[in-house]
Amino acid sequence: MMLPESVLKYQDEIWQAIGETFVMVGISITAAILVGLPLGTLLYLFRRGQRYQNRVLFTVLGSLVNIIRSFPFLLLVVFMIPFTRMVVGTSIGTLAATVPLSVIAIAYYARLVEQALLDVPKGVIEAASSMGASTVQLVFKFLYVEARSGLVLGLTTATISFISYSTVMGIVGGGGVGDFAIRYGYQRFESEIMIFMIIIMIILVQMIQFTGNRLSRFLDRRS
Repeated sequence: MMLPESVLKYQDEIWQAIGETFVMVGISITAAILVGLPLGTLLYLFRRGQRYQNRVLFTVLGSLVNIIRSFPFLLLVVFMIPFTRMVVGTSIGTLAATVPLSVIAIAYYARLVEQALLDVPKGVIEAASSMGASTVQLVFKFLYVEARSGLVLGLTTATISFISYSTVMGIVGGGGVGDFAIRYGYQRFESEIMIFMIIIMIILVQMIQFTGNRLSRFLDRRS
């Protein structure tokens, strides 16, 4: 299929925008796994009826996660500009855009992790406790193993949301596919470019969802 001339004219910029999106989403996914996964696990462990039930810590962590998730993302980006500047030395650019995106990714995935762990049958927890499993063993050899399918599906859902969030990062000069579509497609009245970028986003999301579903199905021993 022959691409429109307007698309071919900006092919270098299009590849750059795709690369910027991958950088933003990649860093946010990394943050979600490295911080959101442990945070969601702590939320689970601190819940009432769990091994380390602690009402105070559960309320503090849960409230923090809820506050971050309740922020409209665009306002969160603006609100975090001073913190972003302190962390990366600037408030403009792709790297700066990853800071608020990582924060929302951590909070978003933490809740999905908590929910996935809550779906683990209580019998598994009781079996682990009866065998004298330590907390580390309980988490890595029982909880994560039993919940791995749900954790993968949660990460898949989160990744798609991060892609959506990344499309508004042009407000801090983050670039990416969404920013390119607005600047080159909408503002310059070149609808072919905007449609082309939308198609790219649809294909990308479909690929991620398909891969996540297949991996989740493969990991689910109960299917």
